[in-house]
Amino acid sequence: MIPLRSPQEARRPTAVAVGSFDGLHQGHRRVIAKIKSNTDIKSIPTVVSFWPHPREVLHGDSRLRLDMPAEKLTLLESLGIKQLVLVPFNERLANLSPDQFVKEVLKQQLGAVKIAVGQNFRFGVNRTGNISDLGQIAQELGIKVEVLPMLCDGEEKISSSRIRKALTKGQIYEATRLLGRPYRFSGSITSIWSIERKACWDKIVLQVDGRKFLPCEGVYAVWVRLAQCITSQFSIGAIMSLRQHLSVESASLYTIEVYLPQKRILSPGLELYIEPVHLIRNQQQFPSLTEMNQQITKDIESAYKILGITKTE
Repeated sequence: MIPLRSPQEARRPTAVAVGSFDGLHQGHRRVIAKIKSNTDIKSIPTVVSFWPHPREVLHGDSRLRLDMPAEKLTLLESLGIKQLVLVPFNERLANLSPDQFVKEVLKQQLGAVKIAVGQNFRFGVNRTGNISDLGQIAQELGIKVEVLPMLCDGEEKISSSRIRKALTKGQIYEATRLLGRPYRFSGSITSIWSIERKACWDKIVLQVDGRKFLPCEGVYAVWVRLAQCITSQFSIGAIMSLRQHLSVESASLYTIEVYLPQKRILSPGLELYIEPVHLIRNQQQFPSLTEMNQQITKDIESAYKILGITKTE
């Protein structure tokens, strides 16, 4: 897996793609692809992003992320990126002029020889710097700049906001289409329960980072992957129950339960990746545990049909 580094730890010189890149959707990947084609000077393809999100520092707007930094590493590695650099976004950085930002952060700290950004990129104090300013400042420093136009889907641009809207409605296929890849999230196992003797599945409770953006409540057909095997094709078909957490003391906004076939070698603390595929139904209350288990069995059968799995698998 590629390294996650601070600006001080970054390998130099760099060809950098700069932005929040939340979701790493198709438009983001088009920008990132440009820094791999730098043949003038040997440089390290690097994605530069900010943590926390600038809106959190400037406006107190707590924004949930489509991708946590650690989740981005595998995705970026598959795109040919060699390092992810997180620049701490604080008041000092927010108050840098556009000229200071390019010179101090991109040139001095990262040794940038090439910069790729989207057409809507803004930088510097109060977002006063635009792509025209970037081109002028970079030219004075001998840095090449690539500006990519927004990628559209029909009459609308592909954006992280559109992906969030789709997930909020449980429209997993639409979110996946806009992303150009499966939507997924990671979580660690907190407990494992065998439901009943006659049942052939276990309930696994997951703890997910509270800063992660999740789909709407409901029961989903999902693929489950082990974190250490995320780059392989190995996956397990299952269902996931996602609902808002009732306890205000929880670190997560949601309770996430995954129902897996029994005889899987899993243990508390193990990290899993969940890839929702389809919203089977909304959450509902059941008058008894027996009826709830009966419905779960039906949900698993529905999930197997959606995922194209036979019961013998």
